[in-house]
Amino acid sequence: MEIFDAIKTRHSVRSYLNKPIPEQVVSQLQAEIDACNHEGGLQIQLITNEPKAFDGMMAHYGKFSGVQNYIALIGKKGGDLEEKLGYYGERIALKAQMLGLNTCWVALTFSKGITKKSCSINQGEKLVCVLSLGYGATQGVSHSSKPMESLCSVNGNMPEWFKQGMDAAMLAPTATNQQKFLITYVDDEAVLAKSLGGFYSKVDLGIVKYHFEAGAQSHSFSWR
Repeated sequence: MEIFDAIKTRHSVRSYLNKPIPEQVVSQLQAEIDACNHEGGLQIQLITNEPKAFDGMMAHYGKFSGVQNYIALIGKKGGDLEEKLGYYGERIALKAQMLGLNTCWVALTFSKGITKKSCSINQGEKLVCVLSLGYGATQGVSHSSKPMESLCSVNGNMPEWFKQGMDAAMLAPTATNQQKFLITYVDDEAVLAKSLGGFYSKVDLGIVKYHFEAGAQSHSFSWR
């Protein structure tokens, strides 16, 4: 499966089968997590085979079931932490999709009770959110998107590479499907991405930027 195939087929899944993840798949996912931690200076952690992962209020209010694995998105506190974890977290989520797994972004407000038993959060670090992980009971469902013209700004004709980036960005998961971002074409070498506020919008912006890069991968540009 190629990256854009993963972008198109990945949907949020909250119910999982009682099916263990093979060690070979765990190893490949852990290798991707290690690479993201090294590149981003993060402490993202993979937790597997924890049957009580999303018990209690998590299962009731979040409507999760069968969750036995998750990825804790952790890093050093700082102004760019949420965006970085969104960017690298989505990279990991798409790798999981390519390995035949399903995921769901989970806000910290729902996950406060599940991590202290299994995660290592050092002084100066922060857990921002988690990704549930496993073999989904379904493959999830797609959600509607706002029109492209309301999510980006381009003066004149839209370059094909920018359009491909936007096609991918429009498929990015955002909190409550709010899509509160704006991507602006500056020139053929630069793109501006801005959060428009809202719940977890900095995490969302990181997710969107990873999607845009994946869609426009044949073109070299820098973020402004």
